[in-house]
Amino acid sequence: MSAVTRDEVLATLKTVRGPDFEHDIVALGMVSDVFISDGKVYFSITVPAERANELEPLRQAAERAVKAMPGIRGALVSLTAERKAGAAPAAKPQPVAHSHAPTQAPAGQRPAKQNIPGIGAIIAVASGKGGVGKSTTAVNLALGMKANGLKVGILDADVYGPSMPRLLGISGRPQQIENRIIVPMENYGIKAMSMGFLVDEGTAMIWRGPMVQSALMQMLREVAWGDLDVLVVDMPPGTGDAQLTMAQQVPLSGAVIVSTPQDLALIDARKGLNMFNKVEVPVLGIVENMSYFIAPDTGARYDIFGHGGARAEAEKIGVPFLGEVPLTIAIRETSDAGTPVVVSDPEGPQAKVYREIAEKVWKEAQARSGRAAPSIVFE
Repeated sequence: MSAVTRDEVLATLKTVRGPDFEHDIVALGMVSDVFISDGKVYFSITVPAERANELEPLRQAAERAVKAMPGIRGALVSLTAERKAGAAPAAKPQPVAHSHAPTQAPAGQRPAKQNIPGIGAIIAVASGKGGVGKSTTAVNLALGMKANGLKVGILDADVYGPSMPRLLGISGRPQQIENRIIVPMENYGIKAMSMGFLVDEGTAMIWRGPMVQSALMQMLREVAWGDLDVLVVDMPPGTGDAQLTMAQQVPLSGAVIVSTPQDLALIDARKGLNMFNKVEVPVLGIVENMSYFIAPDTGARYDIFGHGGARAEAEKIGVPFLGEVPLTIAIRETSDAGTPVVVSDPEGPQAKVYREIAEKVWKEAQARSGRAAPSIVFE
């Protein structure tokens, strides 16, 4: 049987009537880009934010229609209030008696971010550019927190380049239970969710902003995380849609910035710092990754990227400096093998560095937990 095409999915969705009961959801411009991988279909439906709860049956109808197509193994459909560029406006919302839609905030006030039940704190690990070892830092930070006695989960928010399946040595697909809730994967005592568990490795994710936003919210809010002390979020590099979605729609306890010592990396790190400052997410500190190189044969130390740049930057802007992570063959090899150094060599010097950084991050997050979380919405 030939693979189902995007056009065939859209043709099926044309059978689903929109909220005006006159036009279908495709004609109304409510359907986002459709992505198909491994027999599963992913898309979102744009609706007015104030009618999101009311229009849940519309989402369910679209999901049922696609799942019924021959050759389709599953569908992941969500509602989003973000309209794609050039889309036709959705039907004008009509007053509905006894609506269960969210209450609108008074003029001049921003609606509060919705907490994730069972999760005590959410900490983002970010960088201004790629190639600085952010994901390796994030996974070892999460495992360091676990080693320090916390209940930990990790969310891989890099939709375009998910790395947690490889870093954690996890393969297979997560199970889905009632109400579309996904059971997170687990290894080394931490729960994990990643787009890499849902699509094949090497699949090109060609998604626009609304689809990225929708996927992130589903992986965050439609996953059975259970009770966690902290959820570590491995952010994609840069300051694009995914970062803004997480910073503006998720009650982040704070962010950790990862940089290398050289000036060019620090310039990009400042961009990440400025983004979090603008959206009023506290920066818990800076980690200097690849801070120095330890020769595997002699144990001699070399500052091949310079040294101390991130510490100086942290002091300059007034945020905590969390620690220096050396560049060693062991960290790279264990990461590639899916056995991060914190679990493969828990008593080694590199694991000790990560555990110390994890302790500092947790203390910073706890110190700020008494502050009221900022309420920011995606404009």
